[in-house]
Amino acid sequence: MRVAGVRAALTIGDILENPHFPAALRQAALKLVAMHDDAPRIVRYVADLQKWLLTQASLALHFEHATDPSRPGLTAANLVAFLVDSNVASRNTAVAHLAELRNYRLLLDLEEPGDRRSRPLGFADIAETLARQWFDGHLKSLDMLDDGSRYEQSLADPRLLWHAHPRMARRLFYDRGWSEPPESVDVFVRTGSGSNILHDLMARLPQGRPPEERTWIGPLRISELTERYIISRSHAQRVFARARELDIVGWERPGNKGNFWVSERLIRDYRRWQAVKFAMIDDAFQWTLSRASGSL
Repeated sequence: MRVAGVRAALTIGDILENPHFPAALRQAALKLVAMHDDAPRIVRYVADLQKWLLTQASLALHFEHATDPSRPGLTAANLVAFLVDSNVASRNTAVAHLAELRNYRLLLDLEEPGDRRSRPLGFADIAETLARQWFDGHLKSLDMLDDGSRYEQSLADPRLLWHAHPRMARRLFYDRGWSEPPESVDVFVRTGSGSNILHDLMARLPQGRPPEERTWIGPLRISELTERYIISRSHAQRVFARARELDIVGWERPGNKGNFWVSERLIRDYRRWQAVKFAMIDDAFQWTLSRASGSL
């Protein structure tokens, strides 16, 4: 693998100040929504922040062991150790999450069943495929910021994901700017399918215009969201009720009718929160390129 493409990683400030970031973020949001449409049952399960973080931590252990067998692999005990010094989840929640990933056939037993705490686990091909789609989708969006070639480099050497992902996951896991988002974002991403709904709303923002106190995005029916994201109407109504209490979204007429608006506060909070992720992905990507020597 050639190292000629290494460049300084974009910082959070670089990303937020880049005039192309709104368009790049819209592209990323559309990709995330499309991934849900392609695999709704799987993506829906990890569409709240806690489950997302636990899944990324599990993938990090998986990739670290795959690239260096001397590193601890994915087991329940190793995932619990990953959680040390974080407030992301309890031990019981982490172990239960692995059990659910196995139920969804995203995780496979690598050895005959034994002590579940030390039983080696590995991700199924479909899980790695989804992780790669997510990673490459964000590289495409990063390329929009500086006319880069990250996406092409990833296509040319699939091993980049295996080495970059763990660094990205570990940094996001312990970065409070990501794991503890602003209240306006948190009200969505701490609920089932809430992240999908938030990405959907942000993808509907009018292009080429700065945020206004109330940015109108056109008609929005809750039934449209419940059908697409496979959630109950009562669940969706609770999410929007909490968001309306914060005065960050709303409809122009009573009864959730008419055009829908998104507040400037929510837009800016979402963009800054996402900029943390974009910066961590680019840091991990450039770090992986810089440490390459001949081949990974």
